[in-house]
Amino acid sequence: MRLLVILAAALAALLAVPAAAQAPSRCTGKFVNPVTDICWSCLFPLSVGGLKIWPSDRPDTPNPASPICACGSPIPRIGIAVGFWEPARLVDVTAKPWCFPNLGGLKLDPGFDIGMGQATGPLMNGGRTAGTANWHVHWYVYPLLHWLEILTDFACFEQTTFDIAYVTEVDPTWNDDVLTTLINPEVALFANPIAKAACAGDCAAATAHLPIDQLFWCAGCQGSLYPMNGNIAAHVARVQSSRLAAERMLYKMHRMGLAWGTAGSKALCGRYLMPILKKSQYRIQMTNPTPTVSGRFACSTIGASSLPPDAGRHYPVGGEDMGYLIWRKRNCCML
Repeated sequence: MRLLVILAAALAALLAVPAAAQAPSRCTGKFVNPVTDICWSCLFPLSVGGLKIWPSDRPDTPNPASPICACGSPIPRIGIAVGFWEPARLVDVTAKPWCFPNLGGLKLDPGFDIGMGQATGPLMNGGRTAGTANWHVHWYVYPLLHWLEILTDFACFEQTTFDIAYVTEVDPTWNDDVLTTLINPEVALFANPIAKAACAGDCAAATAHLPIDQLFWCAGCQGSLYPMNGNIAAHVARVQSSRLAAERMLYKMHRMGLAWGTAGSKALCGRYLMPILKKSQYRIQMTNPTPTVSGRFACSTIGASSLPPDAGRHYPVGGEDMGYLIWRKRNCCML
């Protein structure tokens, strides 16, 4: 009898330990297979000037009307204006520090504690409609088309190599709303009911066609792009809030000058600074835990509903760490 009492007390003490104090679960993920895990139809539509020579049912940004372009000074070189969608960046989104899902679930041990993230779902009977989450994000340079040498002489592809360009574990602003506000004080302009209500329209527009670029503070159905950190105040589901963390990271890259404008007539002769994110320039595809490789919503726009493409694609224990592939629109003068 005494043994049963001791076992019951030990079990109760174990259940009373908060989730953050328990041993963290293992890092999970797999390497991205460039053949089976990439939505290759997301390359399209392919256009020359304003003419789509390879159409698609996915929405596209406006292309230059003329098929002829000229770049260079003082003597310009004549070329052909082409438009296509390019897989360019990979993103890890995980609540476990130093966990890299897109690198096969690699877990590093740097020798110092950053702190665990968390994702708390909605309460069933507590009166809350949403939980909270805190994500770590890793940003990879991923010039897939250049690696595969699909078109070896196509100078419009990014000529670079694979690189882990940014990890939020070493960024003190990523988990601190106060520090983030000091760097991006404009967040105060959008912390009001009117600005938040406008995001509902962006949600509908992004799901049906393209996001509303003028509402640059909105991530449509996912929430707000501010603050630009991993603290998600309205966590409804893991796919929704992890996509929002990836989208915030994308905006942060633009704000720091580490991502650029690549779409439209202005980009024909080279990329340009874009400190305010133009959301319609990007598509997002899930790569981990379950890749989305087919269907109209396989690579949906920023702010589009995560329900059509990604519902049921994460699962407990082995599918809690997320990976995304960032597609960007390229308009280029092929000389």
